[in-house]
Amino acid sequence: MFQMREYIGQQLIIGLSGEELTPEEEQFIVENNIGGVILFSRNLKSVEQTHKLISDVQNLRYKNPEKTPLFISVDMEGGRVHRLKAPFTQWPAVRNLGDMGSSNLAFQFTHLMGKELKSVGFNLDYAPCVDVFMNEENEVIGDRALSSDPDIVAKLSSAMVRGYVKAGVLSCAKHFPGHGFTSVDSHFDLPVDTRRLKDLEAQGDLEPFKKVIRARVDMIMTAHIQYPNIDPKYPATLSPLFVEQLLRKAFRYRGLILSDDLDMKALTKSFPVDEIPVLALKAGINVLLYCNEPKSPVRAVKSIAKALSDGLLSQDVIHHNYQQIIQLKLKKLKNPVEPFSLEKAHQIIGCKEHLDFARSVAEKTADATTDA
Repeated sequence: MFQMREYIGQQLIIGLSGEELTPEEEQFIVENNIGGVILFSRNLKSVEQTHKLISDVQNLRYKNPEKTPLFISVDMEGGRVHRLKAPFTQWPAVRNLGDMGSSNLAFQFTHLMGKELKSVGFNLDYAPCVDVFMNEENEVIGDRALSSDPDIVAKLSSAMVRGYVKAGVLSCAKHFPGHGFTSVDSHFDLPVDTRRLKDLEAQGDLEPFKKVIRARVDMIMTAHIQYPNIDPKYPATLSPLFVEQLLRKAFRYRGLILSDDLDMKALTKSFPVDEIPVLALKAGINVLLYCNEPKSPVRAVKSIAKALSDGLLSQDVIHHNYQQIIQLKLKKLKNPVEPFSLEKAHQIIGCKEHLDFARSVAEKTADATTDA
């Protein structure tokens, strides 16, 4: 019989400290039935080391009663957000795709990238970035955005979702309801956007999210942005107005909703650390992301358990999230979930087809002919 902490743990995706799984990390993941991990450049040295680390993490599922796979996730957008070093293909920034405007190329981009991710055991990529680039001073997004045209972003990001589906990798569109207007980096401070909901609709921030939902994106990541003229109390990640009312009810989104990293200063400067995971769950977030601070997931599990004990959080929320997560895993993360053999992985990673494609995209300019 599961204890409540094991239901809670399935709702966390956590970072790891280095290139090997430590005994402490293994114990925490197993004892709390942690839902998944996110790997960064600090965790990824070579094909062989990445292959072994992911195998070790994924094998921990056999120590839990239901033996459901873990999310093995990564931020791989191409361009600046690129965690895997050569010999993995070095993918260009997606702005190049936006300049070309080709749905077919956008599909191929994520299909081929996804094949490399899948070969070493990644099953979730925090992409595509569907923010519409609206502010020239917005260096946080910049060429991570496909375009400043909402229609182009919507069209190409939908194709990118389909590419991930073809590759067998879960996709996660970000950052809802859009990070393209503000210039403040939420890693360091809370961005404030004074527009109203009708402005977000009229200016196109929301259109790409509507389109990727129709393309059956698996997850959507929320933004740590305050919209005082929409919700004066909470930023989007902690806001029932954005998560439950807009994304769930108005957009009829049925997939998983994931927070951005809950340790980012956009939240920790404005809210007590122990309250943040509870507020996120109450807002309607299904999966909580903790990237860099080893003590934060431990603290989050305790905070959520205490909120349940004190009656500040309903057990129904925890049970509902748990069931949604398990259902997605059983449906989409089918065997084999371990990495391919090293021999097969090496045949896929950095192969001529991928290198030629990445090079051709990198060399294209905005003068490229767009498809219909």
